[in-house]
Amino acid sequence: MAEVKLIFFFFFFSPITLHLTILTLLSSIILSASLRVLPISTPSTKNYNIFDTSLYGKLQLNNGLAQTPQMGWNSWNFFACNINETLIKETADALVDIGLAKLGYTYVNIDDCWSALSRSSKGELVPDPKNFPSGIKALADYIHGKGLKLGIYSDAGVFTCEVRPGSLYHENADASLFASWGVDYLKYDNCFNLGIEPQERYPPMREALNDTGRRIFYSLCEWGVNDPALWAGKVGNSWRTTEDINDSWASMTTIADLNDKWAAYAGPGGWNDPDMLEVGNGGMTYQEYRAHFSIWALMKAPLLVGCDVRNMTAETFELLSNEEVIAVNQDHLGVQGRKVSVEGPGKCNQVWAGPLSGKRLVVALWNRCPETVIITAKWEALGLESRSSVSVRDLWKHEDIPGNAVSKFSVEVESHDCKMYIFTPFTVTHSLI
Repeated sequence: MAEVKLIFFFFFFSPITLHLTILTLLSSIILSASLRVLPISTPSTKNYNIFDTSLYGKLQLNNGLAQTPQMGWNSWNFFACNINETLIKETADALVDIGLAKLGYTYVNIDDCWSALSRSSKGELVPDPKNFPSGIKALADYIHGKGLKLGIYSDAGVFTCEVRPGSLYHENADASLFASWGVDYLKYDNCFNLGIEPQERYPPMREALNDTGRRIFYSLCEWGVNDPALWAGKVGNSWRTTEDINDSWASMTTIADLNDKWAAYAGPGGWNDPDMLEVGNGGMTYQEYRAHFSIWALMKAPLLVGCDVRNMTAETFELLSNEEVIAVNQDHLGVQGRKVSVEGPGKCNQVWAGPLSGKRLVVALWNRCPETVIITAKWEALGLESRSSVSVRDLWKHEDIPGNAVSKFSVEVESHDCKMYIFTPFTVTHSLI
């Protein structure tokens, strides 16, 4: 990849700046590559109880946004650089026409490759004249006319990951430009960062966005390198806790585990981000996608659709439009659910759970084994007294389970599938904020 990008520069940069640019690029590639493989450290506190909210709200940026996790669509997972203004308009149309917009999927986010290969003579970012000939302002107007919001992409480095101009040292000008276009959301990436610490690179864009007077959702995409959950709540509205997801079971499960360790740091105003949804892109089974969507909803992760919504299957729509699962993600209590028990060979019989408003619990029984298993949620792991009685609602079957459960709840779960429930105790035996 580095060789390709160097060849690119021979064609698009003048001889005067070429030597310096290549040196900067090489150092940036090396530093970025080394940063990407650093292990993510664990939080300094002990393992959290499901109801531990000691860090809840402590770090949140108070700009009035992200009271619940953001929902919408992003272009990268399916289209990568193959984007243009027609695609973005058609996606907005589809979100409205098929009913996803009314369920909360309101952000239409353009990822990398929207801009020209260099800034204008005035130093401004310029939309790619071939793919976005009408400009971003006209596109924002169209999106807003649909009752939706427009998101855009830049980078806290000298270049974006696909070697378009980055916003490092251009924060004020770029933020002002985004605001003048009517942008509602900024995804801010981490490539070609010159080895500068993210705690130094990301706050200037926060200040620049705030200075515009326009409320713009600020999504930090720092890949979890410097444990952003520990500091990013004062900077942005969400922060990536992991490397990029890909459309595979191995990637999705690994990322879920990495994001889980930071559960106590999320809350209204700022959310842990384990990356966008892969549901509908074809690399996983229906059961695996159901698990993916269930766990992301439970973890209060952003629900950003990453498939082609213009051509989604009925199964994909069924998963993404489950109002009961979406309600878990958007619950106003805003406490991230987490992994609370692991049993069986390979530790693949898993229970994930978290508190909801109305003194309820969301409980997901996730089978990560290669065969069907029985998974049991025990009251001790859920923070309930053993004699507590709860009613159980199945969120995927949309039905109440007959009778009440006491002390434990067991169910058979197919390989790589996930069943999701709401438990409503008749006697409250745990403490909620």
